[in-house]
Amino acid sequence: MKNISQFGLLVLLAVSTLFVACDKDDDVTPADNSVYMQEDQMGRPAINTVFVTSADKDAFNTTIPSEMGGKFAAKFEQRLLALNDGYTTNALGLDATTFTSVLATDVLNVSTSGTTTFFDGTNVLTGRRLADDVISVELLLLFGGPDGTANPQLTDDNVSANDKAFLTTFPYLASPH
Repeated sequence: MKNISQFGLLVLLAVSTLFVACDKDDDVTPADNSVYMQEDQMGRPAINTVFVTSADKDAFNTTIPSEMGGKFAAKFEQRLLALNDGYTTNALGLDATTFTSVLATDVLNVSTSGTTTFFDGTNVLTGRRLADDVISVELLLLFGGPDGTANPQLTDDNVSANDKAFLTTFPYLASPH
């Protein structure tokens, strides 16, 4: 399962690099004059799945990131409090409004200097390494409370590592079964 998620992340990163490399002034028209449209938004794994209702999926998936917070943060907060009615702050010290404002802008941040990690206890959302346990981190931030110890049955997916070791050279993904 993690192999599939990590493959998807690698594909997402490759496609993202393509879009970042394109200048807004680039005049590129497909040979067949096709029109392309954004269909999905999945910067952080599981955020779209957990926080966006089926009625809002199409709107969320086609909203540009700079507009996501304004359109969806309040709905994310309602969903967070429905999932965890005892939520006060999380291990990052973020209250529900602040935390869901961060989540509603569903992008994968990237640190161009320093540590790259989803969350290592100190560095937060500065990117993602293949071995980062993203789902457990998200569960911890949703259900773990201020010190990360509340609701221990809900703060870990109990998948501690990939089923096969990652490679030490590009493309870094584990070999297939």
